[in-house]
Amino acid sequence: MIAGGIAGTAFATPSLAGTPLEIGWNDLIPPGVPYAEIIGEGELDEINDTWSPIFDANATKLNEKLDGALIRMPGFIIPLEIGTKGVTDFILVPYVGACIHVPPPPPNQLVLATAKTPWPSDGLWDPVWVVGTMHTRLQSTELAQTGYALSVETMEIYEW
Repeated sequence: MIAGGIAGTAFATPSLAGTPLEIGWNDLIPPGVPYAEIIGEGELDEINDTWSPIFDANATKLNEKLDGALIRMPGFIIPLEIGTKGVTDFILVPYVGACIHVPPPPPNQLVLATAKTPWPSDGLWDPVWVVGTMHTRLQSTELAQTGYALSVETMEIYEW
């Protein structure tokens, strides 16, 4: 898992210009909400071979300090649609394969992203850095409910 955080660090004032605030996945969970409490039991659909987790109310609690912030964060791409030039609409997830063949992470660990420039489809398994404006917004997709929306300005390969 790509993880990181800025626990205890004050969030910068949201801005469309300047240096993006570097965040990690732990920063998407509001202060005081323990990660261990956001995942509950689930339901097995044997016919479709899927597992649907049942999250408690903590799973949809979002870090409102990130609403409107220019951020930079790492993650993996789960494409929602692939065009001839690559992917522009995707879910940014904390670990490779999240939402595919496994239960999705809770909504406050999923970012619905739209990129201005398509990401090449031959790089979908690579971890990436994304930079853009973050918004707190619960939304549903075919794959999962997401807690954040990101307008991606730039993307690059995440170097370990």
